[in-house]
Amino acid sequence: MTTELIAFLVMVGVFLLGCFLCKLPVSLSMVLASVAGAIAGGQGIALRHLVEGMFAYVDTIMVIATAMIFMKVIQESGALDAIASLIIQRFHKVPALMLIFIMVIIMFPGMITGSSTASVLSAGSIMAPVLMLMGVPVLETACILAMGGVLGMIAPPTNIPAMIIGAGIDIPYSGFGLPLTMLTFPLAFLFVLMFGYKYVKNMNYVEVEAKLNTDSRERFGFKVYIPLLLAIVLMVLNKAVPAIPDIGMPLVFLISAVVGCFTGYKFNFFKAAKESVHSALPVMGILMGVGMFIQVMTLTGVRGLIVTSCLSLPSFARYLALAISMPAFGAISSFGSASVLGVPFLLSFLAKDQIIVAAALSLVASLGDMVPPTALAGIFAAKVVGMENYTPILKKCLIPCLIVVIWAILFIVFADQLSFLTLS
Repeated sequence: MTTELIAFLVMVGVFLLGCFLCKLPVSLSMVLASVAGAIAGGQGIALRHLVEGMFAYVDTIMVIATAMIFMKVIQESGALDAIASLIIQRFHKVPALMLIFIMVIIMFPGMITGSSTASVLSAGSIMAPVLMLMGVPVLETACILAMGGVLGMIAPPTNIPAMIIGAGIDIPYSGFGLPLTMLTFPLAFLFVLMFGYKYVKNMNYVEVEAKLNTDSRERFGFKVYIPLLLAIVLMVLNKAVPAIPDIGMPLVFLISAVVGCFTGYKFNFFKAAKESVHSALPVMGILMGVGMFIQVMTLTGVRGLIVTSCLSLPSFARYLALAISMPAFGAISSFGSASVLGVPFLLSFLAKDQIIVAAALSLVASLGDMVPPTALAGIFAAKVVGMENYTPILKKCLIPCLIVVIWAILFIVFADQLSFLTLS
């Protein structure tokens, strides 16, 4: 048994023991696994490498922190309620279109923060009562929230697994917008119609309208939407007018959040910011742990071992391996799956368009949020709709998850033909 293999087994073993036996946070389990791997690989504690790894994703962490603040401001200002009521009032005569817009709302927090949990707990908690009021059963509503959360975290502009996979081989997070759009939105629209259309096509709009929260729209009018519109404009401004410098996503979110303090309901900005950052700490901690994990894998040669193993697989077996292993590892952490397995799989498909492959791999990694024991999207969706057990949600979502895997693999197979999507 080689030193690299021993180090890898030690890292995985310590990680699993920390998560399952000791019930430690995923971030701390990753730190302990990294230290244990460095020692097993003959590198000692390797403090310098651990510190370097901890700061590997500082840019991503800043995006998450500022995005969570922005999302909280949008909630507190009443913008989410306003958008939800507007869509239902305007599109209730076209149920399919109404459901599609509702799905976009559910996905939006995940698109901004890169977290399925953010989608389910924020927009999902607002839209769940509305969906059930429209006649969608509890289970189907939960499935819509769960799949919306998973696809939202992968949709642009903020896709943390793609950032992690790209950073692994120094691909800048650029040119991912269209590939991620094509990977996520068609599936999201398919799933929401699959779960909800037959129930809402004959809904009683008068009954629904009476229970809609339209207060923020009536009180503030167009002004309540300004922070959202400003964020969109600032994100695309540099692409539309290259002469204008790119201010970066953290600053975009902060500027839009500050503006949101003056466009809707009054609230304590600093309290909201504190709560947002506090709720994001587990995710940011995981990213620090992921950085250490990757750094130690590289230091000890484990990363090279995994890459070599992936490359040695025949083509069909490679697709089967990624379809099974990435969601399974994602049950611990979809970010961990992206780093530990996503990077080696990307290297194994190095002959194909790297952006398309990285985007597709991030989609497969995201399914970890639907896999027990963590199953974050499923568990929180169950909580939002009042279900005691999340298992029925996971069973109901098996076919959608299979469709997601097949869709992602098709993108990898035809990556070169789809390379035009990366042009910006």
